[in-house]
Amino acid sequence: QRRSLAPSQLAKRKAGDEEEEEEEDWHPPAARKRQKAGGETESGECYRSPFRKPLAALTNRPHCLDSTQHEAFIRSILSKPFKVPIPNYKGPLGLRSLGIKRAGLRSPLHDPFEEGALVLYEPPVLSAHDQLKIDKDKAPVHVVVDPVLSRVLRPHQREGVKFLWDCVTSRRIPGSHGCIMADEMGLGKTLQCITLMWTLLRQSPDCKPEIEKAVVVSPSSLVRNWYNEVEKWLGGRIQPLAIDGGSKEEIDRKLVGFMNQRGLRVPSPILIISYETFRLHAEVLQKGSVGLVICDEGHRLKNSENQTYQALNSLNTPRRVLISGTPIQNDLLEYFSLVHFVNSGILGTAQEFKRHFEMPILKGRDADASEAERHKGEERLKELISIVNRCLIRRTSDILSKYLPVKIEQVVCCRLTPLQAELYKNFLKQAKPVEELKEGKISVSSLSSITSLKKLCNHPALIYDKCVEEEEGFMGALDLFPAGYSTKSVEPQLSGKMLVLDYILAVTKSTSSDKVVLVSNYTQTLDLFEKLCRSRRYLYVRLDGTMSIKKRAKIVERFNSPSSPEFIFMLSSKAGGCGLNLIGANRLVMFDPDWNPANDEQAMARVWRDGQKKMCYIYRLLSTGTIEEKIFQRQTHKKALSSCVVDEEQDVERHFSLGELKELFTLNETTTSDTHDKIKCRRCVNGHQVRPPPEGSDCTSDVSQWHHCADKRGLQDSVLKAAWDAAITFTFHHHSHEEQRGIP
Repeated sequence: QRRSLAPSQLAKRKAGDEEEEEEEDWHPPAARKRQKAGGETESGECYRSPFRKPLAALTNRPHCLDSTQHEAFIRSILSKPFKVPIPNYKGPLGLRSLGIKRAGLRSPLHDPFEEGALVLYEPPVLSAHDQLKIDKDKAPVHVVVDPVLSRVLRPHQREGVKFLWDCVTSRRIPGSHGCIMADEMGLGKTLQCITLMWTLLRQSPDCKPEIEKAVVVSPSSLVRNWYNEVEKWLGGRIQPLAIDGGSKEEIDRKLVGFMNQRGLRVPSPILIISYETFRLHAEVLQKGSVGLVICDEGHRLKNSENQTYQALNSLNTPRRVLISGTPIQNDLLEYFSLVHFVNSGILGTAQEFKRHFEMPILKGRDADASEAERHKGEERLKELISIVNRCLIRRTSDILSKYLPVKIEQVVCCRLTPLQAELYKNFLKQAKPVEELKEGKISVSSLSSITSLKKLCNHPALIYDKCVEEEEGFMGALDLFPAGYSTKSVEPQLSGKMLVLDYILAVTKSTSSDKVVLVSNYTQTLDLFEKLCRSRRYLYVRLDGTMSIKKRAKIVERFNSPSSPEFIFMLSSKAGGCGLNLIGANRLVMFDPDWNPANDEQAMARVWRDGQKKMCYIYRLLSTGTIEEKIFQRQTHKKALSSCVVDEEQDVERHFSLGELKELFTLNETTTSDTHDKIKCRRCVNGHQVRPPPEGSDCTSDVSQWHHCADKRGLQDSVLKAAWDAAITFTFHHHSHEEQRGIP
């Protein structure tokens, strides 16, 4: 027998209210015939299943209740509390009824009266009479930073977030919505900007988001770092879109999707993109508008004529934040470009700025300036500072001394080896670069001479090929090299700086667990570092322009891990000098100087940053009496200009005449430090520091790192003491943050 498994039949059989019927086998005919209505075929046969019964009309009607019983029944239904239809739900039910607008005044997103709350905007206090008249739907509310972020912000960062918010909401300069975050490296500029973005994306005094979308533009090596920082501080509350590679079609598709997002809660409200990718795909981003653009390492925009500047400047956004720890790098006109980008017009046009500010200030800064020119320069400088300070915030790394270990920065002047000195003098005799300097302008051949001399100071191996080919300046120089010399192996004893570096690495490796970052401007020098590491069996990693962006982030993360075995991190200052966090190391060697002091400052700030636990040592190696000291002297002049305009230092001395900078192509073999001689240090006698600096003065105000001048007796670093004991001749000067932390 075949029993139906239909639910209705099963329920009927279980109920047992009706008598069980005899089940009969039913076999449908082999051939189906057209049925008429009612289940009969044309021949009159009925093929309706015997198990199906006709539907019966409902006869069960509700019992007739009186009104009292009915009302009691309805009240019993309505008295049952609402239950969330989610299994095992134990969360709050809330005070609001679903779909019903809350009555009364609007309230801020976060409690402004909570302990430690960071309030960016406080609505004006209203009298009782004004409160009666005010429209409750339009009353402004407090703007309070999310407690998740305000709890981790340090005092200077809270101040910075408030400044940024006031600027981009036009509360500091009416009609202008931009600002420059010019804090020195390591003060948490990224965290402050993430806090600003998160606040603008979620709230405003109007009880709605201030902006819908934000764009972060950074160097390609920092795109992934920005993504990780957003994830770190916001913990998945937001999903940023980071573009660090892909085909043109794929990138365009992502950008179009980003720009088409609308509404109060945009799925991916933050776009993180590199300068190069932005420039190539600017047309897509210019079709819409964004609420905020943040330009990291914004000193890239120092030239208003380049394509990147113009592409960003044409972006439809009123709110612009530029991040740069070194806003002045070379001259004031570059500084004007940065200020003009964030707040167009507050300094006039470029020609007006040059005539009114730049020329008087530079004339007043020159060592040969008259008293009238100095007075006029100081007046214009004060005027410029008063305007720019309304949209620029600058704090120095001295603040970090409260939170980070001691940092000792040392300038080490290394004598040339006999081979280097002979090659140097031979080049100056043959190339005669001094004769090619005309009216202070440097020709192409003079630029080539500068590069050759800088490489020679690093190691003779870097100019060996030119000696073989007997290029201009290196005729007969091959005979000066030792017999059997080969570039396949590095010979540290042929270079004064390489000799010092070899000792520093050996002593560090044998006496401590410290890691070292080696920085150079030339990849050829990094090649020499590799050869030295292989010969000494040091484990190392290398980051230069040939490495992909994704791989850079991985090797940095691995090197910073305490368990990683790598001892040395080789870094090209051009490729990775900005923004990288290398707190896994606490010693950094700046092997050669750059004309732009900002590049050196950026590179040297890689280790002394948030998260660093060890005392930090920075070694700046210079070849004594050579072009490297001249470059360092030029850096001090530019840093003095930056100190005046950005740091507002009033007593910056004028140490170097601009005319002295033409003396690039000379070699001073009789000095222990040409720069130290030029600064006329009043604290040293016969090369030894004999007394502390007088109150309120320093041996160089514009070169703040020259706090001590000493021989071996003043060395605080055991690594350099060991190097001195190895009979390396050098002098040094260093800047220590011990004074600021009260360490004697």
